[in-house]
Amino acid sequence: MPEKIFRVNLTNLSTSLEAVPADWAGLGGRGLTSTIVAAEVPPTCHPLGPNNKLIFAPGLLSGTAAANSGRISCGAKSPLTGTIKEANAGGTSAQIMARMGCKALIIEGQPKGNSWYSLRLTPEGAIIEKEEELIGKGNFAVVETLAQRLSGSIGVMSIGQAGEMQMAAANISIKDPDGHLRSCGRGGLGAVMGSKKIKFISLDAGEGKVEIADPEKFRAANKTFAKALVDHPVSQALGTYGTNVLVNIINEAGGLPTRNFTAGQFEGHEQISGETMHDLIVERGGKPRHNCHKGCVIQCSQIYNDANGNFKTSGFEYESIWAMGADCAVDDLDQIAEMDHILDDIGIDTIETAVAFGVAMEGGMLKFGDSNEMIRILKDEVAKGTPLGRIIGSGAGNVGKTYGVTRVPVVKNQAIPAYDPRAIKGIGITYATSTQGADHTMGYTIATNILNVGGSVDPLSKKGQVELSRNLQIATAAIDSTGMCLFIAFAALDDATCLPALIDMINARFGINLTAADVTNLGMNILKTEHNFNLAAGFTNKDDRLPEFFELEPLPPHNVVWDFSGEEIDTYWNF
Repeated sequence: MPEKIFRVNLTNLSTSLEAVPADWAGLGGRGLTSTIVAAEVPPTCHPLGPNNKLIFAPGLLSGTAAANSGRISCGAKSPLTGTIKEANAGGTSAQIMARMGCKALIIEGQPKGNSWYSLRLTPEGAIIEKEEELIGKGNFAVVETLAQRLSGSIGVMSIGQAGEMQMAAANISIKDPDGHLRSCGRGGLGAVMGSKKIKFISLDAGEGKVEIADPEKFRAANKTFAKALVDHPVSQALGTYGTNVLVNIINEAGGLPTRNFTAGQFEGHEQISGETMHDLIVERGGKPRHNCHKGCVIQCSQIYNDANGNFKTSGFEYESIWAMGADCAVDDLDQIAEMDHILDDIGIDTIETAVAFGVAMEGGMLKFGDSNEMIRILKDEVAKGTPLGRIIGSGAGNVGKTYGVTRVPVVKNQAIPAYDPRAIKGIGITYATSTQGADHTMGYTIATNILNVGGSVDPLSKKGQVELSRNLQIATAAIDSTGMCLFIAFAALDDATCLPALIDMINARFGINLTAADVTNLGMNILKTEHNFNLAAGFTNKDDRLPEFFELEPLPPHNVVWDFSGEEIDTYWNF
């Protein structure tokens, strides 16, 4: 089935199918979303205005049998950071979108009235339909209702109340194979979808499938690739304990941000660790191993049940548990799981919202460790859009300004994730230089700084950190374009068979002859495209900096500070 661009214009309520431009043919995922945003979105436009566009794109290998290839990318200008933005998630949508021949979905314009809409995507194109029943409802109600309303195996991409209210931390939720939720979490892209008055997008590929130019070569490469993934010790640890295996590891390294980044270790780390979580899941009849999309061989997700054995949350990730746990001084996994469930339903980023709570605790709005009040605020304030709820829902930077807090852990107004850059300096370079605000997934130096994957670089030393972050950011931009999960990087860094097998799959899929150098150039071109958009939007290298308090406040237990000069950080862009 020939690939097409699906375009939806909300200003005049029209849809169209377009041929894929030659310059876009070799792109997918983040490479394609960022290219389209850079080509079609005015860099200085208001992110919630009619000139911003919301782009969805499956990866180059989406819809195939390739292991771990189920990620979908969405992109726009971010209402949180003001930069270009891409967020990706697992679930079923990427594979369905690819099978229907949709190279990318471009949503543009803005409705003139107050009506809300949904989009229905099939191989024949997009259909705009008015939506009334689900407006004001959470994401779980959307998925449950559509399972009854629409027949067949459908994908769902939706926003909750936070997206409807255009909160700057709102995310876009993606239905997974079990009807649970995954999140395109960072940067407020749910608010952009809300600004377009789109409540949900349903996808039905019918009998559509992805054609493989050389099936035999593809199968052989996929077999080698999958073996490299399952054989890697980090993949095995992730499959056993989930990403939350990192709580004890990062705590031991002294880089677990605690009580709004005032310490690097949390006294309650054992109670919220991956090991403790694993035991609770098994005891309560949940699933310690679970795939967020079909074909995942690592299975780092899980099904977490409450004390009565009833489903509470899935994909209970390290980042969410750290943010609502150590950063807010909460040591009760059940309370954190309750918050995770509410945040999924509201449709708002767990990292941004929990770090906002940490800043609010610093400002005296509530006490550290008061999980009951956090739950109340989420239910009674954020979900209902009260003034306090909108303050929290607009992110950590907004809370800091509102309450006069100086220790506000953000870069380009996006909350810093679960690794303190004073104790793990490579990730600090990623936070500072990322084109999309503080984001560990842009260049995951934890692999080499802490886990000794791909070599070893001392996390407490400045030596080699800029180069490490740069190389990983280039590689990550390329991986994000394939539809692959970021966690393939562990095997790619250590197993000599992994990256060649990935490239062989791409070549077999399209009948082309990419080399490793081509993949590196793809990553560099994506970063340059994103950087140039930000420069045109008014950003400069002086925005590639960490907050001042990291330089002034030594972090226990190592009592280290962030000690990179601006000139040293700026060398990152020497490529």
